[in-house]
Amino acid sequence: MKLQNNKYESAHRYAPEKFHIKIGKVIGFCMLCAALPAWAVTGYLRINQVGYETDVAAQAYLMTSSPVSDVSFHVINSSGDTVTSGTVGAKTGTWGSYTVYPVNFTVADSGKYSISVSGPVSTSSPVFTVDTSTNLYSQALVNTLSFYQNQRDGSNFIPSALRTAAGHLNDANATVYKTPPITNDNITAKLSPTGQKINAEGGWWDAGDYLKFVQTHSYTVALMLTGVRDFPNQMGAGSAKSNFTSEAEFGLNWLQQMWDDSTQTLYYQVGIGTDFTVNSDVSDHDLWRLPQVDDNYVPPSATGLTVAQIPYIRNRPVFVSGPAGSKISPNLAGRLAADFALCYQVFKLSNPSYANKCLLEAEHVFALANTSPGTLLTVAPYDFYPETEWRDDMELGATELYFALQAGSLPAGLPVTNASYYLTQAANWAHAYITGPNDQADTLNLYDTSGLAHFELYRAIGMAGKPTLAVTQAALLSDLSSQMSTSVSQSGDPFGSPIGWKNGDTASHVSGLSVMASEYGYLTNSSSYTTDANRWAGNLLGANAWGVSFIVGDGTTFPNCIQHQVANISGSMNGKGNVLAGAVVEGPTNTASSGSLPGMVACPANGVDIYAKFNASGAVYRDNMQSYATNEPAIDLTAASMLMFAWQIAGAPNGTP
Repeated sequence: MKLQNNKYESAHRYAPEKFHIKIGKVIGFCMLCAALPAWAVTGYLRINQVGYETDVAAQAYLMTSSPVSDVSFHVINSSGDTVTSGTVGAKTGTWGSYTVYPVNFTVADSGKYSISVSGPVSTSSPVFTVDTSTNLYSQALVNTLSFYQNQRDGSNFIPSALRTAAGHLNDANATVYKTPPITNDNITAKLSPTGQKINAEGGWWDAGDYLKFVQTHSYTVALMLTGVRDFPNQMGAGSAKSNFTSEAEFGLNWLQQMWDDSTQTLYYQVGIGTDFTVNSDVSDHDLWRLPQVDDNYVPPSATGLTVAQIPYIRNRPVFVSGPAGSKISPNLAGRLAADFALCYQVFKLSNPSYANKCLLEAEHVFALANTSPGTLLTVAPYDFYPETEWRDDMELGATELYFALQAGSLPAGLPVTNASYYLTQAANWAHAYITGPNDQADTLNLYDTSGLAHFELYRAIGMAGKPTLAVTQAALLSDLSSQMSTSVSQSGDPFGSPIGWKNGDTASHVSGLSVMASEYGYLTNSSSYTTDANRWAGNLLGANAWGVSFIVGDGTTFPNCIQHQVANISGSMNGKGNVLAGAVVEGPTNTASSGSLPGMVACPANGVDIYAKFNASGAVYRDNMQSYATNEPAIDLTAASMLMFAWQIAGAPNGTP
C-alpha cells in the first residue's frame, strides 16, 4: 500500500560538538587510560529461527562489533548439556561496522537447542528446533494457507481472529470503466464507463490494501496450483492441515470472473489506489479502515472527507483491458493460460466439468496474446507493478497447456488438441527469453516466472522423449544456473543471501531463489544446490543482518508492525496472539517509507526503530506500520514461500505431471 497524502519524516543534520581542552588536561586524562578496561565486543548470533534438520550440516552466523579470533561455540540442549562444539570459522565479510563469521554445526537428535559463544565475545542465540523437515516446516505451510484465507474478499470469507465480516459485497454488481489516462501516477480525467457491469466479488486483496489485480492473482494461482499438483502430501489432499486445493479454486474462480470467455474480454483490476487531478475523489490508499465498512462507508470526521468524495470506495470500479476479442498483454495472457491449464490438471478427476471449462479458457486466452507488445499491461497505474518481461509467461502458459493436453480424454470444442503444438510454442518462447534482453536480469518472482517455466519445460521435454526443439534441456539448466550464479555474484552478502538486501522485494526473491535451487538440485541430483536451498531459506527466516524472519509468525522474531489494515486494526502488534501468520513482507530495501492516515494504530508505540543499527550496505529495514517499502505483505510476495516450504519437506515433486 503506497500511502497518498503522506506526512514524510524530516531529515535532521547534527553538527558535531566542539571541544576546547587544554593540553595539560589531555595529558592528565590519558595517564588514566591504562587503568580503564578495553571496550567490550558486542555480538549477535543469527540463525534460521524455524530450525535445522537433524543430521544435516547447519550454519548460523556470528556478527561482532569488532573483529575477533579464537571464538568458541557450544550447541546446548534444553537440559543445559553441550551436544557439539567447535571454533567459529574465518570471517565471511563485513556488514557495516560488523564483522561476520560462520558457525557450522550438525546435531543428531531432535529437540530444542541454542548456540552460545565465548572468548573475546560472549552471546547466545534464540532457542531453535532440530527435527525432521516435515516437523520443521509443516506449520509454516499452515501459516501460509491462513494468510491467503485472511486475504479473502467478498461473501466467501473465512472467519478468523482477524476477520469477522465480509467485505466489498458491492463488487458483485461492479461498473466497468475504460482504463483512465494517468500521468505521474495520477488519474487525469473523469472515469469513463463502458455501460457494462460484472460480478467482481471475491478474490484476494492484493496486499495491505483492498485492491484486486489479475497481475498478482495470476502469478499467485500459478504457484499455488503447481504446489497442489506436485506436492499433494504437503499442499494437496494428502495434507490434513495445509490443503491449498480450495484456496486455489477460490483464486481461480475470481480469475474466471475477470476473464469473460463468452465475449473474450479481460477485466484486470478492481478498485483505485491512486489520486485524481480532476476532482477530489479519494482512492483506496487514502483511507485506513476494515473492509466490511466500505459498502456503506461514511468518512469519519478525522478524515476531513465527505460522502460525495468517496464514490469509488462504496462502488469500486472495474477496469477493462480492451474491447471484446482484442489482443491481451502477453504477461497476463501467458500466466492466465498457465492458471487455467493447471486448473485442468488439478481438477480433471475431482471436478471434470470445471476442469474442462478451465482448459477451453486456457486455449482461448493464450491465442489472444499480443506477442508484439509495447508497454505491458499490469495495473493502473503501471508504476505500482512495472513489469517488463513476458516471454517467460508465454513459456509457462504453453508448457502447462502441453501437460494438460498430453493426458488425453480431452473435452470437445478445443481449438488445439495436439499437445506437441504447445510444446513447440513453449520451447520457442524459452529460446526467445534466453536470447532476449532480460535473460539473467532477474530470478523467480512476480516479474520473472522463468525460474518455474524452465523447470516445467525441462520435465515436459523429457516426457515427450526429448524431441528436437528450439531449446534443449541443457540450455534450460544452464539458464537456471546462470540466473542463480549471477544473483549470488552481485549479492556480496556475508550471511550467504543470494540477493543484495537493498534491491527491493528482497524477501520474495530469496524464497524464489530457494525454490530454483531445489529445482536445479532435483534435476541434476546435486546436493550442493540442496544446501543452497536450505541456506537461502535460512536467510529469509532469520539468518540475516537484522535477525528477523521476514515471514510473520514463522520463527521467534518477525515483523510486528506490518502495513496491513486488518492486521493493524484487529491484530496483535507484539508478536503474540492474533498475527497475520504466513504473510511475507517486502523486506529490506534501499529506503524506508513513512506516511500516516487517520485510524492507524501506532506501531511501534514508542516509535523506536530497533533495527536501525543493523542497516548497512545501502539496505534498510524498518518494522513500522508506516513503512510499506519494507513492511507491507502481499499475495505475490508470499507465493514462492509455499513452494519453498513444500520443497524443504518433500525434497522432490510427486512424479511428473
